[in-house]
Amino acid sequence: MASHVRELPEKQGRKETIHQIYGTRVAVLAGDFMFAQSSWYLANIENLEVIKLISQVIKDFASGEIKQASSLFDCDVTLDDYLVKSYYKTASLISASTKAAAIFSGVSGSIRDHMYNYGKNLGLSFQVVDDILDFTQSAEQLGKPAGTDLAKGNLTAPVIYALEKEPKLREIIDSEFVEAGSLDDAIELVFKCGGIERARDLAKQKADLAISNLQCLAEDEFRSSLEGLVKYNLERIE
Repeated sequence: MASHVRELPEKQGRKETIHQIYGTRVAVLAGDFMFAQSSWYLANIENLEVIKLISQVIKDFASGEIKQASSLFDCDVTLDDYLVKSYYKTASLISASTKAAAIFSGVSGSIRDHMYNYGKNLGLSFQVVDDILDFTQSAEQLGKPAGTDLAKGNLTAPVIYALEKEPKLREIIDSEFVEAGSLDDAIELVFKCGGIERARDLAKQKADLAISNLQCLAEDEFRSSLEGLVKYNLERIE
């Protein structure tokens, strides 16, 4: 909800958001209520280690938003910067959730760490896949115009890879797409320079790391389900 409130109207998707339907005040209050409700549930977990994990996730969410807002249209952003931001915004929650499940299961510290790394790499792979789909899917499939992240100056993995090969792309992004058709030109360069293919490789690399961390578990239906989540994510870009 907060993310939608911050966006400019012309940058938003085709589907109406809460603040567009009910107004900004209601959207902000609804977000506050949901945050308070989640805090109440967190307090009732009665496991200090898990409470600390999820509390860190809340901090990470805010850190991710700050990192993203402070690097818009910054063509010097690195892949490491992108992965850190993606961890804060996406992978932190998934890794904390998988580790929390391991804690509640009473397994060893080593297995807890493996489950954390499983969730972390699954989350990073998921974010990379999402960022690829922002270029490859239609507006009807996405529920918003293709290239929305790039239009807002949020430079994701496909763009970062393309910037390594095409100086002209930097010039277009630095202009913040003031010229008509410049966004379409930038999207074309991302495809032409192999940004999508290299991002696919990155998503696959993180997926492989996620699955490798499941080797600590017995080969049963539960492990197969966790592996299936990773494979399903990659199927979205096949």
